Amino acid sequence: MDPVRNPFSPGAGSRPPELAGREEVIKTADMSLQRVVQGRGAQSQIFLGLRGTGKTVLLNEVMDLAEKAGYLTSFIESPENKSLTEMLYPQMRQVLRRLSSIEKAKYTANGALRALRGFASAFKITLGEIEIGIEPEPGIADSGNLEIDLAEMFEHIGRTAAAAGKGWALLIDEVQYLNDDELAAVIVAVHRMSQRSLPVMVFAGGLPQIAKLSGDAKSYAERLFIYPEIGALKPNAAREAIEKPLRDEGVYIEDAALEMILTQTSGYPFFLQEWGHHAWNAAASSPITLDDVEAANTKALERLDNGFFKVRLDRLTRAEVDYVHAMASLGPGPYKVNDVAGALGKDPKSLGPRRASIIKKGMIYAPSYGDVAFTVPLFDDFLRRKGI
Repeated sequence: MDPVRNPFSPGAGSRPPELAGREEVIKTADMSLQRVVQGRGAQSQIFLGLRGTGKTVLLNEVMDLAEKAGYLTSFIESPENKSLTEMLYPQMRQVLRRLSSIEKAKYTANGALRALRGFASAFKITLGEIEIGIEPEPGIADSGNLEIDLAEMFEHIGRTAAAAGKGWALLIDEVQYLNDDELAAVIVAVHRMSQRSLPVMVFAGGLPQIAKLSGDAKSYAERLFIYPEIGALKPNAAREAIEKPLRDEGVYIEDAALEMILTQTSGYPFFLQEWGHHAWNAAASSPITLDDVEAANTKALERLDNGFFKVRLDRLTRAEVDYVHAMASLGPGPYKVNDVAGALGKDPKSLGPRRASIIKKGMIYAPSYGDVAFTVPLFDDFLRRKGI
């Protein structure tokens, strides 16, 4: 069929044509945004899930909802090699500059910009010529203590947004890459916003371990955030994710072909898009048949093996590759760390640093004490398939 009309979008973070199975998450986020901008309480949210489950897509959806509800929005992706202050500074500056153009918030915004100038100096952030001309406000957000200073900046932005009749929504992707101090500072800042009833919300997306990490950082985190689990789609939602885009194009798929896609993908949104994309391209006409999906299997796995999976494997050292291969050799996860050590013929304690390094790289996580699992769905299949 015509590849130009192919409705499926297998790119990282690309919105699928049908956002199936996420209605409740979106509804809750929308309600929370509307409550907070009206001065009512609601919890910020951290979307938890493996790679390829659609967390980034949901954050972008929430950003659209926030803007419709009267929020200014800032979206950052936590990198592994850049500080939170460096990422946040230009976003906070942009929000305050926009708010300063609203007459009733101008005075408050200018004060907040002076505080931001002190914040930048305290954390040695490189400034442009425009910022250098702004005099800092001594004693405000300039202590060099991130927990104190970030909370003060959030409060300044929240008060300025309230004066303008607006809100501010900060969206953080890959939140697990924040270090302990940065994560704690974000939690403290959100706590301050909740205490002051200011129109600021944080939505984040991260790997499953972030719920425990946030609780470890600040014990009250579980009361400030809700943690929607973003997993594989249930069978009916997975079917709709394939069938609805096809119906919209006047194309149908045989039941057996659809069931094979669901089996191959285990209902994970990224893989559904990948298989849907290749099944469309393999089909000469409607309906898409079992033969078409079998041809798509080869193409989809080839692309995943050479891209999605390989990129992640290439981040590991040889010793780390041996560790994840030992995991995969045990079958489907999660895996007991003692069993992995046994497969390697090593003492479990000696493997602690290696395991910690792989966790830090975002390839595995600990779903419970003494267990490890892959953060990338079907990664164990890839390792067994390739015999790595």
